[in-house]
Amino acid sequence: MRIMFMGTPEFANYSLDALIEEGYDVCAVVTQPDKPRGRGHAMSHPDVYIRAEEYNIPIYQPENLKKETFEDILTSVNPDIIVVTAYGKILPEYVLNFPKYGCINVHGSLLPAYRGAAPMQWAIINGETKTGITIMYMEKGLDTGDMIIKEEVEITDKDTYETLHDKMAIVSKPTLIKALKLIGEGKIMREKQDDALSSYSPMIDKKTALIDWSKKATDISNLIRGLNPFPKAFTIFEGKGLKILEGYAVDKNYQAKCGEIVEVNKDNFVVCCGDDTFLEVLSIQPEGKRVMSVEDYLKGNKIEKNTYLG
Repeated sequence: MRIMFMGTPEFANYSLDALIEEGYDVCAVVTQPDKPRGRGHAMSHPDVYIRAEEYNIPIYQPENLKKETFEDILTSVNPDIIVVTAYGKILPEYVLNFPKYGCINVHGSLLPAYRGAAPMQWAIINGETKTGITIMYMEKGLDTGDMIIKEEVEITDKDTYETLHDKMAIVSKPTLIKALKLIGEGKIMREKQDDALSSYSPMIDKKTALIDWSKKATDISNLIRGLNPFPKAFTIFEGKGLKILEGYAVDKNYQAKCGEIVEVNKDNFVVCCGDDTFLEVLSIQPEGKRVMSVEDYLKGNKIEKNTYLG
């Protein structure tokens, strides 16, 4: 079975590794064009490009997947199946219809929940206690294709996007291989998605990351965890941006307004949130500075009680 693999970020490397480790014929890798990264904005290869180079697999980086750009590549590679993991572009219908065994996608949720670009982040933000990997056939709709196999992953109350990402990436490897074996053996039982149970996970933007202190502390804690380490939830403190990387709901009893700092301790400060709930903040990133503990920040800076965030 000749496989064309399409993926871009680190998460996709786990799928590519799984294919190589199982001895599949990965005849080509398609990934996004190079982009500037870091403070120097130097052009850098995507994570999948670097991994594919290590495996000596032919790499393609088309600007888009229009026929005039990509059809010749597709025809020359002539894959039996296309495996997609976090590629970052929608596949046109002519691509979806090309391979003998179709195109399958490794998606980071238990479909039909959390279709879209940021399923892991939104699962944490929304306070879910489980998510998982779904291997699905791809079709024209956004993550609407028939499902092949699912594997659940627990979300703990301490999980961040980073820790959940790593757990999901590990689970994605055997789940993908199970699906490919079922396809190869002709044992697939396609399961239609119930659109009535679907939900959407849009891309994270700056508006999403801005903390609304009128929300409950548990909701704010979920937002912080879901956006750690990137792009990080933030608020405004003394006219500047303040990113918060670690904060948890705590039991306190104060008469205060939303966003008001009610306690400043050696290693944390406590903020009043909606419905008289309170958030204990442990780790921050002041504007223009590195990530640090509140304890380290307070060694050289002041946070005054009864001042406001937001």
